Amino acid sequence: MEKIQFKAESKRLLEMMINSIYSQKEIFLRELISNASDAIDKIYYKALTDDTLTFEQGNYYIKVDADKENRTLKISDTGIGMTKEELEDHLGVIAKSGSLAFKKENEMKDGQDIIGQFGVGFYSSFMVADTVTVITKALGSDEAYKWESQGADGYTIDTHPKETVGTEIILKIKENTEDETYDEYLEEYRLQSIIKKYSDFIRYPIKMDVTERKPKEDSENEFEDIQEEKTINSMVPIWRKNKNELKDEDYENFYSEKHYGFDKPLKHIHISVDGAVRYNAILFIPEQIPFDYYSKEFEKGLELYSNGVLIMEKCADLLPDYFSFVKGMVDSEDLSLNISREILQQDRQLKLIAKNIKNKIKSQLQGLLKDDREKYKKFYESFGRQLKYGVYSDYGSHKDVLQNLLMFYSSKEKELVTLDEYVSRMPEDQKYIYYASGESHERIEKLPQTEIVAEKGYEILYFTDEVDEFAIRVLTNFKEKEFRSVSSGDLGIEVKESETDTESEEKDNKDLFEYMKTTLSGKVKDVRVSKRLKTHPVCLSTDGEVSIEMEKILKSMPNNQNIQAEKVLEINTNHEVFKSLQEAFETDKEKVNLYTNLLYNQALLIEGLPVNDPVEFTNDICKIMV
Repeated sequence: MEKIQFKAESKRLLEMMINSIYSQKEIFLRELISNASDAIDKIYYKALTDDTLTFEQGNYYIKVDADKENRTLKISDTGIGMTKEELEDHLGVIAKSGSLAFKKENEMKDGQDIIGQFGVGFYSSFMVADTVTVITKALGSDEAYKWESQGADGYTIDTHPKETVGTEIILKIKENTEDETYDEYLEEYRLQSIIKKYSDFIRYPIKMDVTERKPKEDSENEFEDIQEEKTINSMVPIWRKNKNELKDEDYENFYSEKHYGFDKPLKHIHISVDGAVRYNAILFIPEQIPFDYYSKEFEKGLELYSNGVLIMEKCADLLPDYFSFVKGMVDSEDLSLNISREILQQDRQLKLIAKNIKNKIKSQLQGLLKDDREKYKKFYESFGRQLKYGVYSDYGSHKDVLQNLLMFYSSKEKELVTLDEYVSRMPEDQKYIYYASGESHERIEKLPQTEIVAEKGYEILYFTDEVDEFAIRVLTNFKEKEFRSVSSGDLGIEVKESETDTESEEKDNKDLFEYMKTTLSGKVKDVRVSKRLKTHPVCLSTDGEVSIEMEKILKSMPNNQNIQAEKVLEINTNHEVFKSLQEAFETDKEKVNLYTNLLYNQALLIEGLPVNDPVEFTNDICKIMV
C-alpha cells in the first residue's frame, strides 16, 4: 500500500507539536475525547435540519479501552465518522479544523458547541504513541476506512470492515524510556483521573471498563476482581444548572470535589452571562487562608473551560492580584484559543470576562459586609491584608476599588470598623482621620502619643499589619478627610493657651533643648516642647514621610537601604522629670547628658525600637540609683 506524504508545512508542524506545543503529554486524551464529542455533536446538529435523522442521546457515547498486553489504547465514538476524502482532508493537512469547516458549511452561529480542531489535537497522540490507527465509517456511507501513521513520514488509507457509524482511534503506546513512563497511559486509575480532570463535563458519557474488587457469591471472606463498564464523567456541569435547583451543599460539594480547599467556602458566586461575551462561572470566597498563600509556590487563577473542556488549571489573567484568594472556574464558548488550546490569546473577550468577575467579587464582598458582618469579619481576618496590599500596589491605581472594603481596629468600638463608619462618627471640629501604628492593640493603647487625641474624644484606628501605613499613605484621604498619624509633627488639634504656652516654653528653654539636641546629634532631628503629652515625660514623633513603624519594616527587609525616620524627641514640660532637667542644666551638665540619654532610650523602648547601646543604658540607670 502506497504511503502518502504529509505536505511540507504539515510535517514541520507535526514535529513541532510533538516536541513543544503541548506542555503535558496527558493532554492527548483530552484532545481525542473532545474530537469524539464534536463528532457526536455533528450528528445532533444534522438531526435538527434533516427529518430523516433522529437523535436519541442515550445511543451516543465515547468509550476508552486500554489493553496492557498489546500496549494499545482505543478511543471510540458513535459520532458522525469520516469519509475517505474527509480523512485525507482533515488528517492529511495538520491544523485544518474539520469542526470549523462543518460550522461554516451548516451556517451555525459562532460559539455553538463544536470545540475541536481535529487536525491539530489529533496529532498530540504521537506524543505517547508510535503508531496511530483511525478506523471510521461516515454517516450515510457504505464503506469504512482505516488511516494509519507512524508520524512525520506519512500515512496510509485503505478500506476496512466496520459495521457501525463512528470512529475508533487506536494508539500503540510507546515503550518506557529513562525519562518517560508511558505505561501510565494504560493504567485504569490514571486514565480515569485524566478524564475527570479535563473532560468531566463533556455532555456525552465517557465509558470505561473498570476493575472493582467485590465479594464472591456465597462468600463473605473471599473477593474477586470484576470488570464493569462505568461512566467516568459527570456530564452535566453544576454551572449549567439552574441556580434555583441548587442548594448551598451542592456548591460546597463542588468546592470539595474540585479540591479548591479543605475548608468550607464563606460564600459562593454563581454567574451566568449571555451578552457581548457568553460565560458561566462559579466563584468561591474561602474561609481560611491557604498555608502557602504568601509564598512563591502559591499560584492564583481560576480554572478555565471551553464548552466544558478544561483548558487551563490556573488562568491568572481572570483575577486581579488583590482578589487572588478567590477560587473557582469559568466556562466560555467565545474565547479565542491558540493552536493547542492550552494557551489563551489575549483578546477582548478575556479582558471583558476578567473585568466582570472583578466587579462581581467586589459587589459580593460589599454585600457580605452589609448583610452578614460576622462572616465578612471572618473573611477579613484571613484576607484583609491582601486587600491592603492591593491598595498599596501599582502606585495606588486600585484604591478606588478597594477602599470601601477596608477595616481597621477602632480605639472606641474595640473591633474592626470601616473607613466610612469612622468618618460618619467624626465630630465637626475633627480635621483628620487619626491612626496609630504598633505591634499589637495593647501596645498601641499605651503609646504616649495617643494621649491628647484620646482626650479630645477622637477615634483612633490601630494599625498592626506591616502594610497598613504604606497603604494609607497611598490612599492619602477618605471622603476628603486626610489620614494623620498620632506621631506626626502636626496633629491639627487646637490646644488651650491655659494648658501650655508652647512658644513661651520653647523660648525660655531654648538653650536646654539645643544642648540636648547636640547630645543626641545624629539620633534625632530636633528636641522640642510636646503639645500631645499629658502624663508621660517623653515620646518620639516624626517629621517627613517616613514614620517610625515604616522605618522598622523597611529595615527588616532584605534590601535594607537604611531608610530612617526624621525623629523628634518631644518633652512634656509639665512633668516632674522636666524640672529635674532644668535644675541639672543650671548646675551639672554631666547630669543633663545622663538624663537626655535616658529619656531618648526610654522613648525608643516605648516605640519598640532597640536601644543603641544596652550596656551604656543599664549603666546610666545604675548612676541615678546611687
